[in-house]
Amino acid sequence: MSIFTPTNQIRLTNVAVVRTRRAGKRFEIACYRNKVMGWRSGVEKDIDEVLQTNTVFVNVSKGQVAKKEDLVKAFGTDDQTEICKMILTKGELQVSDKERHTQLEQMFRDIATIVAEKCVNPETKRPYTVILIERAMKDIHYSVKPNRSTKQQALEVIRQLKETMQIERAHMRLRFILPAKEGKKLKEKLKPLIKVIESEDFDEQLEIVCLIDPGCFREIDELIRCETKGKGSLEVLSLKDVEEGDEKFE
Repeated sequence: MSIFTPTNQIRLTNVAVVRTRRAGKRFEIACYRNKVMGWRSGVEKDIDEVLQTNTVFVNVSKGQVAKKEDLVKAFGTDDQTEICKMILTKGELQVSDKERHTQLEQMFRDIATIVAEKCVNPETKRPYTVILIERAMKDIHYSVKPNRSTKQQALEVIRQLKETMQIERAHMRLRFILPAKEGKKLKEKLKPLIKVIESEDFDEQLEIVCLIDPGCFREIDELIRCETKGKGSLEVLSLKDVEEGDEKFE
């Protein structure tokens, strides 16, 4: 016995659904689960690698395909691939509670990892372990924001953790060589951006080795380039000034 499948139904399995509402109707597209975020971040550029089918649905799980006249009314075109791109970019990715929980757990761990990589205890210069940062994030009841990048959230976490523990961005160690003519004047402008001057040598040129907050690097770089008209030089000696071994809570 053959099973009749209506012509406007397509059955798909193991899909990630992206949904939008337009002109009072719901439209959905079927995507590969791990490709949607890649497309939105610009990593994946081939639409065929993202879509399971270049078809617009009203209901993916029931296999109900959208009518041509509804597409034209809602999107101004019946070009299914173009409509898929619109939905993919601006639609809402549907995930189950279990998937959302797993995604948030992974983001929580990724944020803690970035914080651990970027920060130290300022008194001992030792880095914190990821587990310790995770525990500290739980103590301040940090809530992951799924629509913001992990890097942005890591910077926010650092700001919040400073209120409850000894933590700061690990300093960068720089060496800059400045022409004698501009050296002393430029040093005064650089001083507010420098945490610690480790050594200073003034002969025919001014050579300074110092520690800075990584957030000041771009400003220092631009200042040296503009003030010396390209004659000064800036060298990164180390990205993180840290001591060996992990920091632990007693």
